[in-house]
Amino acid sequence: MSHTPCPTRFRAGEPAPEGTGLADYVGWLAARGRAFDSYDQLWKWSTTAPADFWASLWDYFELPGSYRTVLSSGDMPGAQWFPGTELNYAEHLLGRPGDADQPALLAYSQTRPDVTMTFGELAEQVARARTGLARLGVGRGDRVVALLPNVPETVIAFLACASLGAIWAACSPEFGPRSVVDRFAQLEPTVLLAVGGYRYGRKTIDKTADLSTVRAGLPTVKHVVALDYGPHTVTDALPWNQLLAEPGPHEFEPVPFSHPLWVLFSSGTTGLPKAIVHSHGGILIEHLKTHAFNLDTRPGDRVLWFTTTSWMMWNLLVSTLSRRATAVLFDGDFQHPDLGEQWRTAAKARATLLGTSPGYLMACRDAGVVPARYDALRTLGVTGSPLPTAGFDWAVSQLGEHVLVNSMSGGTDVCTGFLSGNPWLPARPGELAGPCLGVDATVLDADGRELVDGVGELVIRQPMPSMPLRFWNDSGDARYRSSYFDVYPGLWRQGDWALRTGRGSFVLSGRSDATLNRGGVRMGTAEFYAVVEDLEGVADALVVHLDDPGTLLLFVVPAPGTTLDDALRARIRRTLREQLSPRHVPDAIAAVPAIPRTLTGKKLETPIKEILAGRPITEVVSPDAVTGYSALPAFTAAAHPRETT
Repeated sequence: MSHTPCPTRFRAGEPAPEGTGLADYVGWLAARGRAFDSYDQLWKWSTTAPADFWASLWDYFELPGSYRTVLSSGDMPGAQWFPGTELNYAEHLLGRPGDADQPALLAYSQTRPDVTMTFGELAEQVARARTGLARLGVGRGDRVVALLPNVPETVIAFLACASLGAIWAACSPEFGPRSVVDRFAQLEPTVLLAVGGYRYGRKTIDKTADLSTVRAGLPTVKHVVALDYGPHTVTDALPWNQLLAEPGPHEFEPVPFSHPLWVLFSSGTTGLPKAIVHSHGGILIEHLKTHAFNLDTRPGDRVLWFTTTSWMMWNLLVSTLSRRATAVLFDGDFQHPDLGEQWRTAAKARATLLGTSPGYLMACRDAGVVPARYDALRTLGVTGSPLPTAGFDWAVSQLGEHVLVNSMSGGTDVCTGFLSGNPWLPARPGELAGPCLGVDATVLDADGRELVDGVGELVIRQPMPSMPLRFWNDSGDARYRSSYFDVYPGLWRQGDWALRTGRGSFVLSGRSDATLNRGGVRMGTAEFYAVVEDLEGVADALVVHLDDPGTLLLFVVPAPGTTLDDALRARIRRTLREQLSPRHVPDAIAAVPAIPRTLTGKKLETPIKEILAGRPITEVVSPDAVTGYSALPAFTAAAHPRETT
C-alpha cells in the first residue's frame, strides 16, 4: 500500500516553526536561561523537572496571583498542585482590556439563526446569568446541570456557574432520560437548565416528555431554567431571558487551585457512569498548554470542533477563549444535508483549526467528498479513535501539506491529550507524533518493564494537574484507584494498548481490555480496522475474540450496494493474511447492519464481547448511552445462528 510522503516542513534539528505557540514559549524560556534545540529535549525537561515546567507555564500564561509551592506531593493518586493559590477559570477566559470588540463565539445552528458574540457581549451575558443564578440560591460548591445543545447560552451558563465557584455538568439533549438521570442524580443538583426539543437535520425532536422524566428523577432540583429554543416549549420553568433580566457586576469568586470546576462522565455503556471531578486550576493550565502548543491556537484564531456538550471536546472548545480566540459552535446534524457539511461550515467560519473524527474522514474518502478549500486552515485535529493510515493519506492529499493533520489521544479522565502532534514534530501516517509536554507517557509489559517497538499498556509515570480530583461519591477513592492504579501501583494506566517507536512516536492498537489474545499473542483491534475498512465494499467493522471457545469473529457493515458474499470474505481473509499475519485471519466473518458506538464514537468492543459470551443485552448496554443499539441482536444472531433460528 502506498502512502503520502511525510510532510517535510519539519526536519530534525530545526527550531520550532516561527509564529507558533511552541516557538514563542521556547523563546521565552531561552530568554530566562533555558535553551532547547528539539521537542524531545523540551519534553524530557518537562517530565524530569515537573515543578519547574508547570511553574514556567503559570508565569508564561500570566496566571493571576503568586505561588510558593508547585507540587507538594507527587503521589498518584494524591498529587497536590499549587497549594495555597487561588484563581477562577472563568475570569481568565472573559477577556482583557482591548478584547471587548473581538469575536468570542460564532454559532451555527440548524434550529435557529446564526449568532456572533464579542468578548464584551459574552462578559455582559455571563454577569447577568451569574446574578440570576445567585438569585436562585446558587453558590460555591452547588451543582448546576444542563441538558443543552452546543449553543451560546450553554457557554454563558457554564461560565456564570464557574464564576460563582459552583460545579457544572452537562448532557446533550439527544441523551435518553435514563442516561441523564444516571449522570445528574449522582450530583444532587439544585438547578437544571434544559430545552424542550431541537432540530437534527430534517427532523424536529420533541424532548418534553423525556424532560418530565428527568425532572422526576432529580428530586434535589429546586429550579428549572428553560431556553427559548425550537418549537417545543418547556412548561413550569423560569425562562432564560428572565434569568438574565438583571445586570450584574463582572465578578469572579476566587477559589483554590483544586476547587471543583465541572464533572465529566464516562460513557456509561456498562453501568453507572463514572462522575469525574476536575479542578479550576488544573483544567485552566492544562488547556492553555494544549491550545497553545498542540493545537497552536493563537489570538484571533477561529476554532471549530464538531462535538456535543456531553463530550470533553466541548469543554476544550470553550477553553479556546483563554487564548483570545473565537470558539465556533455547531448545533445540529454534522452530516446534513450531506457529508460535505463539516467542510462547508469550516470554510464559512474560516476556521484555523477544524476538529473532527477518524470515522468522518474515512467516510468522506469512501464517498469521494472534495473538502471545501480556504486559506485560513492550519490544523486538522483528529481524535475519538485511532486515525487509519488511509484517512491520514486522504486528508493530506485533499488539504495539502501546509495543513498539519494532528492525530490526538487522551480522554475524558484528564479532559486533555496524552499523545498528540504539534508544529515541532513531523506528522506520520498511522502514528501519534509524541507525548504532550508534561506527560510522562511510556509503554510497559505485564511485568512493568518498559517497551520500545513492542506492544503493551500505555502508562503515565508523573502526575498531571488535570488528573481527576476524585470521582463523585466514591468512598475512599476505591473506584478511582481501581480505574487507573490497580495494575501498576503508583502509575496511571490509561487502558490503551500501545506501541512506542524508537523515534518517540506512538501507535495505538485499541483499548487494552478489548485486545485479542490468540495463541498467546495479543493483537490490537485498530490494526484490523485499518486494513478491513480500507477495502472496497466494507463500510465499517468490529472484531472480537471469544476466549471460550477461542474464536476470532469479524463483523462487517457492507458498503451500500455491496453484499457480504464468499468472494468478499475471501478477499478480507487474504488481505489480513498478507498485510498483518495468519493469526489475524478470523474464524468467521458476518454481516451486521451497523456497528454500535458510544455517544463519543468509540466502538462497543468489550460490551459486544460480553453479549456474545452470554450476558443479556439489557444487562450490558444502556440503550440511550449508545448509537446503533438496535443492531446488537444481529451480532448474537450472526455469532450463534443455530441458537436464533
